[in-house]
Amino acid sequence: MANVYTQVNIQAVFAVQGRQNLLSQSVRERLFPYISGILKNQDIFPLAVNGWKDHVHIFFEMKPDISLSKTMELVKTNSSKWINDNGFIKGKFSWQRGYGAFSYSRSQRNKVINYIMKQEEHHQNYVNTFRVEYLKILEDFGIEHDTRYLFEFYD
Repeated sequence: MANVYTQVNIQAVFAVQGRQNLLSQSVRERLFPYISGILKNQDIFPLAVNGWKDHVHIFFEMKPDISLSKTMELVKTNSSKWINDNGFIKGKFSWQRGYGAFSYSRSQRNKVINYIMKQEEHHQNYVNTFRVEYLKILEDFGIEHDTRYLFEFYD
C-alpha cells in the first residue's frame, strides 16, 4: 500500500471578537508559541504564527488526515480557552466566527513567512489596518466576497 505524501501550505487569518485590540505585546509573546504548540500537538508543522492587537495569522503545513475546519476549530477553541483560563484579558475573550484560509506553493513559503513575521512593522502604519490587509488578500486570490459576511471591521 502506498503512503500519502502532501505539501499543502495554508495561511489562516482570524480576528478577536468585537475587533478589540486585546492582544497586547505581552499576550502575543505567549499566545503565538501556544498556538504553535496546538498545531504541533496535532502533528501539524507551523511555519509562522504572528499577528497584531486584533488578529492572528498562522501559516502551516496542513496534515492530510485533519480538515482545515477541524484545525481552525482546535486552534481557536484551545487558544481562547487558554487566554481565559490564564486571565490574560479582563472579561471573557473569544475569537470572531470564521476565518480566511489561503494556500501557497513551496516557492512562496519564505515570502509568506516573512510577511507574517513582520506584522508589527506592517501595522505600525495606521493605513495598514486589518481591513485593508484582509481585503487585499481576498483580492490577490481573486476571491469574490460579500462584505456582509466578512469580519467585523472597526477602523
